[in-house]
Amino acid sequence: MLGRRRKIRLDTDRLFLRPPIHADYTPWTSLRRESEPFLTQWEPSWAEDHLSRRAFTNRVYWAARSVSSGSALPLFLFRRSDEALLGAITLDNIRRGPAQAGTLGYWIGERHARQGFMAEALAAVVHHAFNRMDLSRLEAACLPENVASRGLLERSGFKYEGVAQSYLQINGRWRTHVLYAALRSDRRGRTDTG
Repeated sequence: MLGRRRKIRLDTDRLFLRPPIHADYTPWTSLRRESEPFLTQWEPSWAEDHLSRRAFTNRVYWAARSVSSGSALPLFLFRRSDEALLGAITLDNIRRGPAQAGTLGYWIGERHARQGFMAEALAAVVHHAFNRMDLSRLEAACLPENVASRGLLERSGFKYEGVAQSYLQINGRWRTHVLYAALRSDRRGRTDTG
């Protein structure tokens, strides 16, 4: 199965999403570098070689293996009008069998934030996960003070499920996160996010 490459491309009104390729290195590095102060407050600490070509090459190979094995779906977001790289969204930790679940993570370059691009991408990935990949549950976590991410998840149909103490190391510190989930057949209604 690993030998067979599956082409993945999701299209929305303004975007197309596809796994990263080697030619994305320069736009990815530029966008990450210019957005570093904006992104690092919400992300795990960047490795010393985070923006290196070698690290990006490893990312591309990991993405190809993950898509091929079905363990993750890492996608870059591109604006259709000019094919500019805007950010990324990854459905990771895909669990099959009784769980049929996966975990979502995403980022967007600072200059592209708050324009609805990530909401559009998230809707496409959720639809793909439920209707093409036959997943039943999608999970996401964010810092409690990340109002933009919490709003995105809530507007996208994710429901607040609770708090995970010391969930991830963000910017070098163990941080508590709020947990959200979307179910393929969700009849839970609105939840109180406290």
